[in-house]
Amino acid sequence: MKPVYEPTIGMLPVDTSYCPGCGHGIAHKLIMECITEKGRLGDTIGVSPIGCSVVAHEFMNIEMCESAHGRASAVATGIKRVHPNHLVFSYQGDGDMASIGVTEIVHAAIRGEKITTFFINNAIFGMTGGQMAPTTLIGQKATTCIDGRKKEVNGMPIRMSEMLATIEGAVYIERVALNTPGNVRKAKKAVMKALEVQEKGLGFSLVEFISACPTNWGLSPIDALKWIGDNMIPYYPLGVFRSPEGM
Repeated sequence: MKPVYEPTIGMLPVDTSYCPGCGHGIAHKLIMECITEKGRLGDTIGVSPIGCSVVAHEFMNIEMCESAHGRASAVATGIKRVHPNHLVFSYQGDGDMASIGVTEIVHAAIRGEKITTFFINNAIFGMTGGQMAPTTLIGQKATTCIDGRKKEVNGMPIRMSEMLATIEGAVYIERVALNTPGNVRKAKKAVMKALEVQEKGLGFSLVEFISACPTNWGLSPIDALKWIGDNMIPYYPLGVFRSPEGM
């Protein structure tokens, strides 16, 4: 029988270690499919920091480098400057990039570094026990805000894509979601476009993925996908926030 689906060679043939319903595996697959389709597996370097993303090298069939917490964009900058003809990306979660790494990512964008960042926003610190992240929604419970995030105590959740889109060196910024088949297809197009921006040397690019963390949300995988649509997307609207002309 003719197979209807074959996994991309960009992913290593190993079992996942992510929790059931986690969106990291989907994001990995989309990124690796795009790099494979571009024929760039042999000259792509990824950087992942502390967080659930720290194990990305176990799944992605490319050269990978781990960085200190929050420093992935700085490490990716150094790699890209040494290897300007390689595709270089950082793969970061919200507890990393929007917290300890926010200075690094802002200044990478300000400098217009020709790297791509894939940003997983699941509104929680996933690996370390479900603490409140900078992206945790108002009223959302976490281990460090058991009664829910309060504006008067914690401020409003940060919208990274909107903030970075105000920076001239950030030439392509888009937010996508991994909660429905249609949104997953749109997410792949965004990944491809971000990589094309880098190939053309236009500047900094970022794709933000709204993703599920059923374990730390205390939901089933199915309910977590619905929670994305009901709660996360209304606050984190999907779409392109900055894009080069003609692309």
